[in-house]
Amino acid sequence: MSDLSITTPALLFPAITLMMLAYTNRFLALANLIRRLHDEYLDKQSTMLRRQITNLHVRIRMIRNMQAFGVLSFLLCVICMYLIFRGKQTAAHWIFASSLISLLVSLIFSLIEIFKSTRALDLELSDMELSRQNILRDIWADTVSKEEEDDGTTSI
Repeated sequence: MSDLSITTPALLFPAITLMMLAYTNRFLALANLIRRLHDEYLDKQSTMLRRQITNLHVRIRMIRNMQAFGVLSFLLCVICMYLIFRGKQTAAHWIFASSLISLLVSLIFSLIEIFKSTRALDLELSDMELSRQNILRDIWADTVSKEEEDDGTTSI
């Protein structure tokens, strides 16, 4: 095994702190939305509102887990740096690996929460007749129309 330098776990500090900031912003936005929807639910007793609040409640718990694993990753980086400072390279390697695994788990929770947020938007828009969009086709169409505008040609 090669020796870890103290800068290796320190490289994760900015990434983890930015990730935690993003998680906190998501949490605050969802908390405000839940409060607003809860007030509406108390007035209307709508099943749609109840389904939305249930989805948001699951997402809040996921964000809590994302934050917990992010903090764990951060703490393990600090412990790793201490072990490197003390010359305990083997333990530092294991702790750093644990930190990376914690970061990975946090990111997996984040990915799942993103899919859940998409589901929440689907619930919100369920009363509308919307066709499925093909993102790649839309990007291609935008690119082609932009090129035609640059050439001075138009398509019908």
